[in-house]
Amino acid sequence: MVNEHIDRLKQKIAVLPDGPGVYQYFNAEGIIIYIGKAKNLKKRVSSYFTKNHEDGKTRILVRKIVDIQHIVVDTEQDALLLENNLIKKYQPRYNVLLKDDKSFPWIVIKNESFPVFFKLVILFGMEVPISGPIPLWEWFEPY
Repeated sequence: MVNEHIDRLKQKIAVLPDGPGVYQYFNAEGIIIYIGKAKNLKKRVSSYFTKNHEDGKTRILVRKIVDIQHIVVDTEQDALLLENNLIKKYQPRYNVLLKDDKSFPWIVIKNESFPVFFKLVILFGMEVPISGPIPLWEWFEPY
C-alpha cells in the first residue's frame, strides 16, 4: 500500500508543468493539509520528496501527503493571490499562521492637490514608504 502510494505521487509529480501555479497536499482523509505556490510547479513539488528536511514539521508533512493537486496560473502574481485566497478559505494545518510569509503591499493615497500613490511597508509599527511615487498601473491591475 505504501509503495503504491509513493508510486502514485511520483507519477503525479512527473507530469506537473514547469510553469507557475499553486499546489495542494491532501492527507489520507482527503483534507488539504498544505497549500503552496511555485514559479515552477514541477521543481517545487518534487523538492519535498527528493531532499532530507531538517525541520521536523516538514518531515511530518511529507509523510502525511497521499495526494497532490495543482492549479496552473499565468503569472507568479496570480499564484500568490490564489495561494493566499485558498489558505484563507481552507486553513490548512501546515500553513503557519494560515498565511504565507509574503503580504500584499499597502497603497497610500493622500488627499492633496495632486494625489500621490506609493507602496508602504510596516516596520516595527511605523509606516515607511518604499521608493516614493509609483505609476498608477503598477498596483491597480485586474486580478
